[in-house]
Amino acid sequence: MAKMSPTPRGDTAGSHSSKDSKDVRYKEELSGKQKAAIFLVTLGSDISAEIFKHLGEDEIETITWEIARLEKIEASERDMVLQEFQELMMAQDFITTGGIDYAQELLEKSLGHKKAMDIINRLTNALKTRPFDFIRRTDPTNLLNLIQQEHPQTIALILAYLEPARASVILAQLPQEKQSDVAKRIATMDRTSPEILREVERVLDKKLSSVSQEDYTTAGGVGSIVDILNLVDRSTEKAIIETLEEEDPELAEEIKKRMFVFEDIVMLDDRAIQRVVREVDANELAKALKSVDSEVQDKIFRNVSKRAAALLKEDMDYMGPTRRKDVEESQQKIVSIIRKLEEQGDIVIARAGEEDILI
Repeated sequence: MAKMSPTPRGDTAGSHSSKDSKDVRYKEELSGKQKAAIFLVTLGSDISAEIFKHLGEDEIETITWEIARLEKIEASERDMVLQEFQELMMAQDFITTGGIDYAQELLEKSLGHKKAMDIINRLTNALKTRPFDFIRRTDPTNLLNLIQQEHPQTIALILAYLEPARASVILAQLPQEKQSDVAKRIATMDRTSPEILREVERVLDKKLSSVSQEDYTTAGGVGSIVDILNLVDRSTEKAIIETLEEEDPELAEEIKKRMFVFEDIVMLDDRAIQRVVREVDANELAKALKSVDSEVQDKIFRNVSKRAAALLKEDMDYMGPTRRKDVEESQQKIVSIIRKLEEQGDIVIARAGEEDILI
């Protein structure tokens, strides 16, 4: 009787079967929380601590509990978690760059149709495509030519849904008489009906499918125009703020308050910090530093004398627990001083995209 040949170790079918069974077991046995725990443990404590800063207390508690329950992480599970994360991030990047269809096209080329659709479906369950998604890859100059003759409210609606970096380019190139009008409309915008969104999208691109969400979507607001103004050049920002101060002083003040937050003090150079500290009451400064991270505190401590730094630390310790409202009021007072010094030309606040030019 002839002997049967043993199955070769490198049998392809066998290895695929083993891998498939592991994939199935991985998907069935590990919850999203467990995957998050494995991912954070793999990254290490330093990076995980930074990620925790962006999570809510409930999320931190849940994931910490899952991390505590981990006894041993299999290499295969770790690799699959990392692979899944990499694929999801790659897909999100594609979606941000060019939308769902663009992401699906690129993923299919690299991962195949089935795998690509699995990733897209998982993402779209949590991700709602924003209106005007089709113009994300449009050159700002071309978009400006397309919309500059539109009504200011229409322009404001479009800019509110764009990334601040793109919106700032378009806002800066609008005719000056339109800039403040559009800025005001973005700041005071609240909710837009889906019918209006669909009509504006139809005008911009007739091939775009209708907005799928029938609920009202939120865009615009003071935060939106602040993000945009933080990226335009200083002369454009100044012209818009000055016009708004005449037309709507309360709105202008609200925008100015939010354009520079206390934590942005790290953007100031040492000379500017020293100038600001001379104008600030020591007790207010100690209170303002209570809730900020060490980077902000160190920036201040490095720009005062050792004795003054020691006194500041003592004041912070002595005052004990402080109401958030009181801390924020002290921070806002210092921000007002910073903006006043900037307006007087005594200090310079560095902004993204500005070159270091001496005049």
